[in-house]
Amino acid sequence: MSEKPAYSPGLEGVIAGESALSRIDTERNHLLICGYDLEDLTEGAVYEEVAYLLLHGELPTRAQLEEFEAALRAERTLPPQVVDLLRQAPADAHPMDLLRTAVSALGYFDMETRDNSPQANVRKALRLLAKIPLIIAAGHRFSQGLQPVAPHPSLGQAGNLLYMLRGSEPAPHEVRALDVSLILYAEHGFNASTFTARVVVSTLSDLYSAVTAAIGALAGPLHGGANEAAMHMLMEIGSADQAEAWVLDALAKKKKIMGFGHREYKKGDSRVPAMKKMGRQVAAAVGDNRWIELAEIVEQTMIAQKGIYPNLDFPCAYTYYLMNIPIPLYTPIFVSSRVAGWAAHVIEQLGRNRLIRPAHLYRGIDQRPFVAVDKRS
Repeated sequence: MSEKPAYSPGLEGVIAGESALSRIDTERNHLLICGYDLEDLTEGAVYEEVAYLLLHGELPTRAQLEEFEAALRAERTLPPQVVDLLRQAPADAHPMDLLRTAVSALGYFDMETRDNSPQANVRKALRLLAKIPLIIAAGHRFSQGLQPVAPHPSLGQAGNLLYMLRGSEPAPHEVRALDVSLILYAEHGFNASTFTARVVVSTLSDLYSAVTAAIGALAGPLHGGANEAAMHMLMEIGSADQAEAWVLDALAKKKKIMGFGHREYKKGDSRVPAMKKMGRQVAAAVGDNRWIELAEIVEQTMIAQKGIYPNLDFPCAYTYYLMNIPIPLYTPIFVSSRVAGWAAHVIEQLGRNRLIRPAHLYRGIDQRPFVAVDKRS
């Protein structure tokens, strides 16, 4: 009898491809982006530099960064038909549904949609980087009965998104916190949404199709939607004095604690410290430590009881909440960052493409005889 092939549920540990975009340094438990330590990038770069790095393989010079930023500002427009699509959506539609549909619609209006050359895909990626924040902000404002706010002519990705959501310039500590979160979310290997994008484009489909599918994958609460779920959990707990008892009760009932655990990190998500630092800075600026204190007790209880550490979604959740960002926008903001990583993976996949088509183990009924419909009892 031939030996059955090994099976790994969820493809855990299965090598599904090669990439030069990121890796986890297991000895130091640090994430590297194109060879750069992510911690160094959060300390010394802005998101636009990291997006450029992912798309071009090198950090930009000052002149290259200024050219890249100018190109992003020039693409901060939406086709009127996409604006109408957002305007006509139900007010209670989830922003991820709006974003998925609007990104798909953008493919109608891009002359290069079917051009899969690396150069065309870099240009399309830049357009998506510029337009996705507009979709997020316009969709949100329409849902609130408000008109969209035109992009700010001089603000970067983080500051402009906050400006378009509110209609007023954000405080420097808010821009810095959001910018760091965008850097931290930009790329993370063969995660579910990135792998989805690579599978789609491995058929020689286009970037818009790949990103649309990736948005669908990210929307789930076990992936990008975990940041929203984590904040709802913190709100359910309510206060620091309730936190330990709440977690212990949830663990006893085998409930999933949102924002904790990560398949790639066994010693804790290396992106968490930078985001926790931003959370503390925002809390100090607004004079509200309630969520910091509550989150700290949840974290320490989970580590003590289960040895499970928070992932990036956990500190992002309460940091965004302290910045008065509506909870349904947390995952769309994740998209506005990760689209750089998705696009880089699409370009990389197409560079050495092979159709992704894994095998499976059959668990169904053995072969049986066909019976005509009139003879079935």
